[in-house]
Order: sequence, then C-alpha cells, then structure tokens
Amino acid sequence: MRVAIVGTGAIARGSHLSALTALAAEQPLEIVAAVDVDVTAVRAFCADAGIARPYTNLDRMLAEQRPDLVVIGTPPRFHRDQTVAALRAGAWVWCEKPPCPSLEDFDAIEAAEGTGDGGPYAAIVFQHRFGSGSRHVRELLAGQAMGRALVAHCQTTWYRDEAYYSVPWRGRWSSEGGGPAMGHGIHQMDLLLDLLGPWSEIRAMAGRLVHDVETEDVSTALVRFENGAMATVVNSVLSPDEVSRIRIDCERATVELTHLYGHRNADWRITPAPGVPTAEAAAWNDFGPDVPSSHEA
Repeated sequence: MRVAIVGTGAIARGSHLSALTALAAEQPLEIVAAVDVDVTAVRAFCADAGIARPYTNLDRMLAEQRPDLVVIGTPPRFHRDQTVAALRAGAWVWCEKPPCPSLEDFDAIEAAEGTGDGGPYAAIVFQHRFGSGSRHVRELLAGQAMGRALVAHCQTTWYRDEAYYSVPWRGRWSSEGGGPAMGHGIHQMDLLLDLLGPWSEIRAMAGRLVHDVETEDVSTALVRFENGAMATVVNSVLSPDEVSRIRIDCERATVELTHLYGHRNADWRITPAPGVPTAEAAAWNDFGPDVPSSHEA
C-alpha cells in the first residue's frame, strides 16, 4: 500500500506517522510522499520520517505518486477540496476530524466517492470509537446486558490559552468551522453516538465567554436519543481541570469513562445496581486484553 500524508503539523507527527509506522511492521505499507504548503516544514518532516519525496503541491503529488491512501491532517477548511482531489485520483482517504465545515462540503465528498467494494471511499478519524474498552461497552449496551440505557452525561472540559488561538485558522468559522463542539468535544460526542445510537432531539446553547474569537468557547446541550435515553453534553476550552468523561446510567448498572485524550481499559468503570449477582458484575468489568484508543487502533 502506497500512502501519502497531507499536512505535516502536530497531528501528522504525533499520531498519523506513528500509527502508519506501527502498521508498516505488520503489512506491506510505504509512506511514499508528504505534502505541505510550507516547503521547510515538509522537507524537515520527510527527513525526520525517512520519506523520500516532499511536495508543496497536492495535485502534482497525486499525479506523480498515485498513492493508494491519502492521510489528511490539514485545517478543516481544506478537507473538502483535498479529499475530493484524492478520491478523483483513485486514492482512498483517511481525513482528520472534523470532516468539513458544512453539510454541502460533506455531500461533495460523498459524491466523489466510488461505488461498490472497489471504492475509493473517504473515512474520518474518530479514534475514541476504537480500543478494547469502547468495543466491550458497545457490545454490552447493544445486547442490553445491563438493561436499557436511561441517562447519560458527555463532558469535554479542556483548557486552551490565548497562545493556542494565535494560530491564524483557529477560532474562525471559515477555517475551523466551529469551536469546542466541532473541534474538541466532537470525539466524546461521537463515542456517545456510537454507544447509544442516533439522537432525535437537541436543545443547545453556545457562548463566547473568554476568548476573542468568532466561534464559541463553551457549549451545552440537552439531548434525547431515538431509544428514549436522555443526556447532557458540555464542551469547553475554559476548564483548568481538564477531563473527558462519558457516563451512562442503565437499568442495572452505571458505565463511566474518565480520561483526557485517550482511554485504556483502566479508564472504564462499571458499577452494578443493588441485587446484580457478583459473577455477572465481574463479567461486565472484564474488558479483555488492553487495546488503547488510538489512531493505530
């Protein structure tokens, strides 16, 4: 598999490159090129990673290298055009979240995909769905082993200072597409949706309480799911005591995940209701071999 990386910033260095390197040890995979508008940055990235061909032009790279997979880690405003270009060149796409700033952009990406098993298709990075913990809890909830899901809380309360928003594309509708709901809390909200299914009703508020940006820096919501469960959702970049948390109260147990930027088995806890047999509760808390949530997973 021939892979190209588009965007050589922190997410490419810290997550995508390490995941691809790990996968390359298990299957035939070669990172053949990287693309960035900053020629100095892309050359340094390629030199550090042992990638042979740095580019500053995406179309030229696609024409010359014909990659099988394009990994995109650029700001959201570029996701639509770069994904469509890669799909039209015959490459599958793995794009960093959030997908794109609008539903119109999303429709354009979908229209550029192939059909049938042959693809090519585009996928979005939502790594918190993956790993042994989320897989185990998803199976328990799907089978209603703990009874019906009733009440949930979804919390992404992080802290970002002024220096964080000094990056020109952050905090702007046109380039980032939203504040902490779109760029930060989207991970926990996606995991909540993956565990409980689609929601049917949302009432929400968003505010700009501290940062001098266009988008919000805090949002809250009340949510009703199609299965009848009800939830609160809080997203913030104003919270010095940072935490990511999901709690789901079922008829026979409470499931809670508490972590920050990624979870392992030890970050999950299942508390049985009174009267649940000890052996059954022990089985719920047996998550199996530990596979952390990650880009690699």
